[in-house]
Amino acid sequence: MGFERFGTVSYTAQTKVDKFVDLLDEGKVAGTRCRNCGTAFFPPRADCYGCLSSDMEWFEISGPGELVSFSTLFYAPTGFEDDLPYIIAVVRFGDLQIFGRTSKEIEEEEMEIGMALEVMPVRLEGGKISYEFRKV
Repeated sequence: MGFERFGTVSYTAQTKVDKFVDLLDEGKVAGTRCRNCGTAFFPPRADCYGCLSSDMEWFEISGPGELVSFSTLFYAPTGFEDDLPYIIAVVRFGDLQIFGRTSKEIEEEEMEIGMALEVMPVRLEGGKISYEFRKV
């Protein structure tokens, strides 16, 4: 199985970074880093846009991150209507910023810029998998 298992709505079945889904299955959220110039990517990329190298390595994203921004969504794109409302966020892990959803366990009133969050794999209905931010 490939990338068709990622997320609520899958737009593609196969990519050059299918390993991302395998790592989520193993309980790891990972990005890629260019071995040539050191640029880190999330979502993972197979090719570096900076130096055009395809020599990439996987690295696990762990530890607490810092909430940079968030928004509560009351309108959603097609396929996500049943999830409303939900909170999306940008969380900084060192020099890497990750965009994603927060856990439903975090209420909007608890959200505070600078708060510590971690990124964790989450199992979805229908055998799908994704990631979300949770309180540390």
